[in-house]
Formats: sequence, C-alpha cells, structure tokens
Amino acid sequence: MIGSDGRKELADRSAAADRAVKLGSRQIAPDRPAAPVRLASRFGPAARARPVARARPVARARTACRIAIVAVLGLCLALAVAGVALGATRGASVPAAALGATHGASIPAAVPPTAGTADRDAVGSPAMAPQLSAHAAILVEQSTGQVLYAANANAELAIASTTKLMTALLTLEHVHRLSTMFTAPDYYAAASDSQIGLAPDERMSVHDLLLALLIPSADDAAEDLAYNIGGHSVARFIGMMNAEARALGLTETHYTTPSGLDTPGNYSSATDLVKLAVYLVDHYPWFTRAVKLQHALLRTGNHPRYVVSTNTLLSEVPWINGIKTGHTADAGYVLVGSGTRDGMTLVSAVLGTDSEAARDGNTLALLHYGFSNFRLEHPLVAGEAVARPTVSESPGTRVDVVASEGVSEVVARGTRLTTRVDVPRQVAGPMRDHAVVGSAVVFDGPRVLARVPVELSRALPAVSELTIVGRFLLRGTTLLLLVLLIGGASVLGWRRRDGGRVRRAAPEEVVAAPVVAAPEAAVPEAAVPEAAVPEAAVPEAAAPEAAAPVFVSAPKPQAPPEPAAALDRAAAAERAAAAAERDRRRAEREARRRASEGDRASSSARDRA
Repeated sequence: MIGSDGRKELADRSAAADRAVKLGSRQIAPDRPAAPVRLASRFGPAARARPVARARPVARARTACRIAIVAVLGLCLALAVAGVALGATRGASVPAAALGATHGASIPAAVPPTAGTADRDAVGSPAMAPQLSAHAAILVEQSTGQVLYAANANAELAIASTTKLMTALLTLEHVHRLSTMFTAPDYYAAASDSQIGLAPDERMSVHDLLLALLIPSADDAAEDLAYNIGGHSVARFIGMMNAEARALGLTETHYTTPSGLDTPGNYSSATDLVKLAVYLVDHYPWFTRAVKLQHALLRTGNHPRYVVSTNTLLSEVPWINGIKTGHTADAGYVLVGSGTRDGMTLVSAVLGTDSEAARDGNTLALLHYGFSNFRLEHPLVAGEAVARPTVSESPGTRVDVVASEGVSEVVARGTRLTTRVDVPRQVAGPMRDHAVVGSAVVFDGPRVLARVPVELSRALPAVSELTIVGRFLLRGTTLLLLVLLIGGASVLGWRRRDGGRVRRAAPEEVVAAPVVAAPEAAVPEAAVPEAAVPEAAVPEAAAPEAAAPVFVSAPKPQAPPEPAAALDRAAAAERAAAAAERDRRRAEREARRRASEGDRASSSARDRA
C-alpha cells in the first residue's frame, strides 16, 4: 500500500506532467540519445539550454596567432638591425681586386690628388746595356720621359749642328705663317760650312728656310732665320735662345751661335738635347714631318734647290724617323735619333763619336736595346671606366667611375702590371660631375708605379624622400612582411568568429535534471487564462496510479568532439531547434482553432437554450 506521502508525491508528479503536456513539451524516452532541450512556452520563443562552450580549440588558435605575430615582429626587428649593421659596414675599407675584378673597396672620404706617374728613374739593367764608343749617350721613351739608358748624359759638351733645334723652335714660335718671306743678310760662310748658297738679299720663305735648316743642316739658312726673327740682330736672337733654354729647364745648355759652329760657350748635354727634341715633336707636328724627310725641293728663292738629309739612317732603317745630325771638329759626330716600333717611340742622343759610322752604330745599338728589352704599357686610360658602384636608394642603377688621367709605363718585357681600384661599393647623391670618389693604384710587383684619382662620369642627383619610401614599400621583404601581417590578422579574425559560433551553437553535454512537479505558484493562474487552452484541446490526465515522472535522459559524458564534429552537431542542433519551434507554433495554432470552435459551440448551445 502506498501511504499518504507517496500518494501526494505521485499526485505532484502527475500535475507536473499535465502542465508539461499543456505547454507543448515533448517527453524524451529514456533510451533515446540526448538532444538539445527546448521548453515550450505559449508566451514567446523557446528557451534553449545554454551550453557550456568548449574553449580549448579557440584558445589554441589564439595562441598560434599570437606566436605568428610575435615571429613577424621579431623578423622586422632582425631586418632593422641588419640594415643598421649594413649601413655601418658600408664605409669599411676593403682592398679591391686587380683591374677587371669586382671593384668593391671603399676609401677614406678625403683622397689627396697625387701625380699620375712614378719617379722616372732609368729602368734598364746595366748587364744588358749596350757597349758604346760615344762620349755621352741617353735613351728615353718619348711619351713617358722614362730614361732607359744613360751614360755621362749630363756632361756639358759641344753639340755642333744640333744647336739648330733651338733655332727651329724659336722660328716656329714666332712665325705663324710659314709662307712669310725673309731676306737673306750679308753672311760669308767658310767653304767647309754646310749651306744652300743663299745670296745677300735673296728672298726665301720661312717654310723652305726651315727645311734647309733641318734636312741638309744649312748654316746660311740658320743665319737668315736668326737675323730676321731677332729684329735684324743675330746677337738678339742668341739671347732669345738662352732665355728659351732656361724656360724649358735646360740647365746644362748655353748658346753663342744659331748654327752650331765651334764657338766658345756653345754647349749642351745629351739629356738637354733629348728634352728639346721631345718638346719639338710633342708640340709641332710640322717639325715631326720635316725631320723624317730624306730629301726635299725648295721652291722659293732665286732658283729651286734640291736638298738631301744628312741623317743616312732614314734611308737605311724603315722605323727610324729623325731627328738631327751635327758635326764639328770640337763636337765630333753627333746624332739625336728616334724610332718607332710596336707603338713605342724612343729618342736617343749620342755625342762625341769619331766617325759617321760610329755615330749611326751607337744610335742603332741604343734603339735596338730599348725595343728588345722594354715595352710600353697603358694600365690606365684617361676617361676609361674602372669601376661601376651601385647608387644608393636606386636599385639596379650603377654609375661609371673613370680615371681622371691616363698612366703609361715602360716596363721590362715579361713584367706584369697590376691595378687596384679603391672606390666605395655604393655611392649616394647629390654629387657633382667629376667628383673624386677614390683612387687607382698601379703596381709593378710590390712597387707602386702610379696613383691616380678616379671620379664620377656624371652627376648624381639627390633622391627624394617620397621615392625612398615608395622603393622601401616595393621591396620583397617589405611586401612579405605586409602579407604575413595581413594573413595573421585574417586568421585571428576568422578564429574569433568561428569560436563565437561554436559557443553559440555547439551542442555540448547538457545534463538535464529530471522534471519534477513544481509548486502551483511556479505558473500563476493569472498568467495562464482558462480560455487560452480549451477543454477539448487538453486531454484528460491519466489516473494518478498510471502517471509516471517525466525525465530528460542524461547521457554519459562523451569525449570532447573535434572542431569539425562540433560544427556538425551545432548545425544539427539548429535544425532540431527550428523543427521544435515549428511544432510549437503549429500546436498553438491548433489550440486557438479548437478554442474558437469551442467558443462557437458554447455560443450555439446558449442560443439554443
């Protein structure tokens, strides 16, 4: 038998079940799987049990995003530090390789300009030097002035007709039109003198007088030129000769005659003769052409004259090209010679030989010695690019750095010259045109032969700040960092949105307590009018003995689903909730319809009554 307390408990449970049925709730069988629970209400949307969100996947996503952002910031910091370090090391001095290799070394900011050539000492080897019979001799390379051989070269000796080199120089300096006509003075030469037979008052052009002076070495032509250029005074012309010698630095030279006849105080040295000859060849192309002529025709004067050169080597050796012979009793046989082979011109001087054959033999021995043992090198050419450094803030742009002057050097055959170019790896504007940015050093083994400043081939303008910023943003590393930052922010936002969706919709393990009968005060009578639920719409409750408590199944705890499974279950829960909502609304509509029908039936019954 059931006591009064048991009957009361059963009655309470039965009343609770009746209220659940009236509210449109669904009984869930104990053996069915748990589903999202909706408690139907006639007054608004269904109330959903709030799930306990599973926060572990979202936390992991947030942690991963934080790690990615920290890594990106660390990479940015590392790149910034690397950039600072690179800027600090740009000024480091590193020797550049030999010419032709990568030019990347930097130099101190101030580069003092230095001479383009080294000291010009004799580079010949005494063991290889020729044996000469001349009282004095010298061999010089014309373009560089390097002395390849010297023997008693500074001795002051009589020079005979090589004096006429200075006479020719003054004539070329003071007479600018070689067609000018000069009148011959009264000059009475000895029978042994070399002459073309000018008569007093004979008029001849300066052009023909110079040819007579240089080719057959005519003394009367020298007197004619000196008399007219000296203002009808040979003595004044001799003073001009000595002044010019001092101006050219011919410290071992003095003149007392314009022709070179044996007179006291007319002397020079092998060194000064070569200096004077090289000056004439370098500055007066007409002189260079004249001294290589083997013969010439003088068309002016009282009659034409055919003259032949006294330098017999011009007709015997094809590469001989000058310059001037001389012979007197005091001077002996003198020859200032020159020859060109393999792009190198050598100038020689022999003084005091005892015969014409000895004169020519000594000259040829000197020239053969020079051409056989030496060669002319051009390690640096003026205006030639020696390096191409990059331009700061201008990716892919380079600027040519050129030698400010050329370097030519006579070296022994078999010698290999090297060149080191010291320039910055990178230059930055603004810099003017031909700004000195480094130096080029030429080496013969360990010996420095020349040091030449190098300069920009063009001006470098300053780069605007807007251009610098634009180029920075377009760098590959910058774009990569921006992509990483945007990607990290997108992933973080997606994870947050996905985590919120999981918290709102994921069907988590909700353990529902058994639905027990609540006190009558839980649902006030005023809140539920009787007309809202007609008698026909609510079936009679079962007997208290048949009533059973309604429980919501409490499934066993399950392992937390993976994020994909949680999303699937959330979708299923949404669908179930929508279906329950539709069922509730359908029940409400059916209840209202039945209530209407009941009201009409009641009205009809009252009317019939």
